[in-house]
Amino acid sequence: MKSQQATLVSERTLPFKVALAGFGTVGQSIARMLCSKGWPELRLTHIYNRNVERKKVDWIPSNVKWTDRIGDIFSSDADIFVELIGNLSPAEEWIRRALSSGKSVVTANKQVISHYGRDLSELAVRHHQYLGFEASVAGGIPILRSLRDGLVGDRLVRILGILNGTCNYILTRIENAQIIFSEALKEAQELGIAEADPSADIDGSDAQAKLAILCRVGLRRNIDMKGVQLRSIKPLEPIDFIYARKLQCTIRQISKAEIDKSDGSRVISSVQPMLVPISSPLANISGSQNVVVVEGEYGGETAFSGFGAGGRPTAVSIMSDLVAITRANSLAATKQSNNPIVEADTTCDFLAPHFVRLVVNDRPGIIASLAQVFSQNGINIDSVLQEPGWPKTALPFVVTLEECNTSNMREALRKVEKLEFNAQPPLWLPILDQSKQPQ
Repeated sequence: MKSQQATLVSERTLPFKVALAGFGTVGQSIARMLCSKGWPELRLTHIYNRNVERKKVDWIPSNVKWTDRIGDIFSSDADIFVELIGNLSPAEEWIRRALSSGKSVVTANKQVISHYGRDLSELAVRHHQYLGFEASVAGGIPILRSLRDGLVGDRLVRILGILNGTCNYILTRIENAQIIFSEALKEAQELGIAEADPSADIDGSDAQAKLAILCRVGLRRNIDMKGVQLRSIKPLEPIDFIYARKLQCTIRQISKAEIDKSDGSRVISSVQPMLVPISSPLANISGSQNVVVVEGEYGGETAFSGFGAGGRPTAVSIMSDLVAITRANSLAATKQSNNPIVEADTTCDFLAPHFVRLVVNDRPGIIASLAQVFSQNGINIDSVLQEPGWPKTALPFVVTLEECNTSNMREALRKVEKLEFNAQPPLWLPILDQSKQPQ
């Protein structure tokens, strides 16, 4: 049995032995890469999976050990544990056991890293191991390594992103095919882009976890995910994209985190559908792709885009972490940088112009009633848009509002929702300000 005493990454000899936990789409992609002889510094030695007999394939070398007992992995001579089982439990416990038993860890588990990343990184340092989680955000886009290494000379103050390919696919289909949400979702599920239960994607919690990781690595802030405002894309309809286009915009699920300029201890954060100017790189990402735009105090904006999910793109990020283990000193790789990570107050309150789509039973005085409510909350109407040809009993129109605080907007919406002319609840979307958006 292998000694439980940790071994420094830099003291190990090539090739590094790799154990996979999980042999699904991503696990199989990694196994194929490891067996291709393209990375002689790495060798696949163990595969764990439940009901392992049904997972065995003939293209895996005969000297690779298959097991359905996770303890076999921790007691093995593997140098690196690749966790691909997903969810918080038992993945978090297994990562801890692997690090404590002297194995470096690579994971794509955004939930574990967003909740326990700080503790696990400290555990890795104590045991002189490497904790790699590049694949936990934006799949095949090397965003975390770029933030940690390529932009380490800047001080990042803002992160904007499309971090969920399922939502982006659904929204672009509603926009381009003019189909309703349920049809776009069904299509995404049939293509394997959306899960059978897509709630984590469409309601924002998937992107929320990724945003928390980006804040920690990029902004050097630990945020409380409960303070990140989440709003679903489910209420969006084709008419919203028609009105958005009249404003030279489209609609995307935007993950946003920004250090408050007036109080550096606060991070303003949200995951919600927003109007995005069509000139923005955030508007030009279609289908299931992802994009992250970061703004530095000195270097300005930098954009990263690519495929954010799928077996092969995710496997590329995992392989990058595996290769990094063979090349880097463990402490330098795990600590990521000498800049301290601080605890941040999290708020979802920010200034923005706003888009409100109403569907009403038409009658005189509707605009006057809306103007009164908005005025009472210190909000000015900017414009009113109305497409012809809709029935008077379910008439959709849009009111755009000048820049105001989102807390004021929420209070005004609570009053607007109670007005008796509403045929359905109003839809509110912040507008990504053209003067503040990345170019």
